[in-house]
Amino acid sequence: MRVVLARPNHHSHLIQPPLALGYLKAYLVREGHDVKAVDALNLGLDNEQLVQRCAGADLVGFSILSDYYPQTVDTIRRLKAQGVKVVVGGPHVTVIPSETLEESGADFAVTSEGEPSLAALVADLEAGGDGEGVPGVVTPGNPTPELQPLIKDLGDLPFPDWDDMAPGTYPPAPHGGVAKNYPIVPMTSSRGCPYNCSFCSSPFQWRRRIRFRPPEDVVDEIEYMVARHGVREVHFEDDNLTMRRDHAWAIAEGILRKGIKVSWATPNGIRADKVDRPLLALMKRAGLYSVAFGIESADPEVLRQCNKQASVEKYTRAINIASDLGILTQGFFIFGLPGETEQSIQRTIDFATNSRLDKAQFLLLDVMPGTEIWDQIEPKPDLTSYQSYHDVTWCPDGVSPKVLKAAQARAFRTFFLSRPRRIVKMLSLIRPTQLRYVLRRFSDFRIIPSRD
Repeated sequence: MRVVLARPNHHSHLIQPPLALGYLKAYLVREGHDVKAVDALNLGLDNEQLVQRCAGADLVGFSILSDYYPQTVDTIRRLKAQGVKVVVGGPHVTVIPSETLEESGADFAVTSEGEPSLAALVADLEAGGDGEGVPGVVTPGNPTPELQPLIKDLGDLPFPDWDDMAPGTYPPAPHGGVAKNYPIVPMTSSRGCPYNCSFCSSPFQWRRRIRFRPPEDVVDEIEYMVARHGVREVHFEDDNLTMRRDHAWAIAEGILRKGIKVSWATPNGIRADKVDRPLLALMKRAGLYSVAFGIESADPEVLRQCNKQASVEKYTRAINIASDLGILTQGFFIFGLPGETEQSIQRTIDFATNSRLDKAQFLLLDVMPGTEIWDQIEPKPDLTSYQSYHDVTWCPDGVSPKVLKAAQARAFRTFFLSRPRRIVKMLSLIRPTQLRYVLRRFSDFRIIPSRD
């Protein structure tokens, strides 16, 4: 079968090779299938142009995030009008597979970890089957298939295949907004998270389990990407790279032992209570220059209600250690979590502003399927008519939508304008080719006041 794996174009600040498609393509190629990947976000293709790029495919697959669900549905309907079979997967689909099939008109939905299920589905279709009964694959006639076990040994996975999505072809719009070196490749050294944060779908997606790749496998991938694609920077997109100290330590030691010259960062965030000075010092020696912490709020009651299992004191300690070592620090904050009030918003802004953070990202809560908050609220947010992290999708009792919306821009301005050195540090990392993406961020986050 001829398989095309695709990502539709959509409004995004982050334009980097999609890990899901890289892994899926590599797995299918290893199984002997004819596979092409098309990233319409990077190529600037509209939905009709993407459909044209899929010409001749027997099966087209999409890994869906809720952020670009509407664009994916439109593309799927165009493909179905031409009689093409379509399979969907990814976090959005794992949570609501039957609803996604019904709304989009896709033929199959792969849930949870996609590689084994998708490969089994393709093999079944090649053999003349209809996909019914394949573990982990939902069909209109089989809405509750046997659950596909999670992969026991992540070292058995091939490295992501980037031949159709070479990192060097991507614009300077990385996770985190700025970077030290290009080209950049996203990478993971683990899958899953054992925590149960109420705003995150990871507990549902990965069944509150975390598995680790062998550290030597991760180091070999970095070495391979430097040699094959000229990669100069790695962005670890793990839910928590440092969850197991010996794992992160071994990766850093492996990079140093092999003498790999590469910079790296953790733009997806790590837990502040899972780092210490010796570990961060070793990671810096191995090329780490930027670390992000998922702080969310500086209000203890908000942290308690969202099951964060963290404290402001631990955040401060981790930020100070990283800053002492000369590592660029970023904090992620979310406004609109359960328990939020005008006072808790101000407490968070004050904490961020007075901390030693170099960067901060202030987001409005996205209530996503698969999260505890989604299960608790009615009515459910409309996922087809909002901008992710920029619009109010739900509002807790203690604060109004107007206050929430204004808080985001106020936080950004207060954080950066109160400490001009932060602006200077960011400007030192911004390249002229990035200006369009930086200005887009300013507009979306309302950092520049409008005349409205």
